[in-house]
Amino acid sequence: MKVLHVITGLGVGGAEQQLRLLLRHLPARCDVVTLTNPGAVAEGLRLDGVRVRHLGMRCLPRLARLVRQGGYDLVHTHLYRACVYGRIAARLARTASVATEHSLGRAEIEGRPLTRGTRALYLRTERLGSATVAVSDTVAGRLRDWGVPAARIHTVPNGIDAAAFRFDGGRRRVARALLGLPEDAFVVGGVGRLVPGKRFDVTLRAVAALPGAWLLLAGSGPEAGPLRALAGRLGVADRVRFAGECGVDGAPDVPAVLGAMDVFVSASREESFGLAVVEALCAGLPVVHGPCPAVDDLLPGQVPDGATRLRSRADPVAELTAALRHRWAGGPRRLPVPRAVDRYDIRLSGRRLMDVYAHALGSPVTGDAPTPKSPTPSTRRAH
Repeated sequence: MKVLHVITGLGVGGAEQQLRLLLRHLPARCDVVTLTNPGAVAEGLRLDGVRVRHLGMRCLPRLARLVRQGGYDLVHTHLYRACVYGRIAARLARTASVATEHSLGRAEIEGRPLTRGTRALYLRTERLGSATVAVSDTVAGRLRDWGVPAARIHTVPNGIDAAAFRFDGGRRRVARALLGLPEDAFVVGGVGRLVPGKRFDVTLRAVAALPGAWLLLAGSGPEAGPLRALAGRLGVADRVRFAGECGVDGAPDVPAVLGAMDVFVSASREESFGLAVVEALCAGLPVVHGPCPAVDDLLPGQVPDGATRLRSRADPVAELTAALRHRWAGGPRRLPVPRAVDRYDIRLSGRRLMDVYAHALGSPVTGDAPTPKSPTPSTRRAH
């Protein structure tokens, strides 16, 4: 079968890199259209042999024509604006469509506040598609709460290539040397877009309260400057490292950055999935996390021993400081990869998505399995 993926942008981000990784394991012929910002992920997709087109935001007639003339069996949209435009274009071209909801929070969508108008437009265009994919049970519940019929919602968790994150002592030493981290230092880390919702300031304040501990942050975004300024005011700038976007301009990739850490923190206000937490668990790291559907949606007996949930709203810095102090006292160690992460294998995600495609088309679908390429795409990302 032939699928056109439509996404809002292709800069370095979690949804964008998840699309790239997925296309390596999806047994279908796939092209990609980006409405804005044909950035680093667009370049990577082209290196993978995927055709990528940049249409711009004023694209509805062109997009509908492209769907009609391209002979696509299905349109698959990703991220809010692409879902709105793509569903309409697919309907105009009389082609089935599926949308993946990557970033729906309780009060935000893709880091922006949810408004009544945003929600209304989403629901009106959602009816034009054949199915909506939620990346977690949590997101599926939010969609139902919005009024999306349960029969139209299909949960396909984000996926990873776990082998790419396996701990390597040699890679750890190289990464620490490159980043200017002492070989024997206790290093707390975080990976993601440097935006307010990720609450990296909470992590920074907790590390500042632990004399001798170091902080490694990987990613870029508007909070980079304020976080550097905060490190200066707290007097810890000399033991904070900003690695920038992983795998870009000579920076270490995600597995190398995770290898340089001793404990991983995700103090986000809310998440739709929490891919960075799963990657850290695959790297054998103990994890201290806030809301994280990838862990929170597991059954009680499946929650990894290395995962510690932050629950305090009144004083998250004090709670995180205590959790980090406890981990530090236990000494640096790598943990076994928890079996629970098997449910997030990218190959399983691909098979589940093909089932959704079959449902949307009302018939079984077939395709040639893609040939995996290297390096693994999930190693270059800001979440």
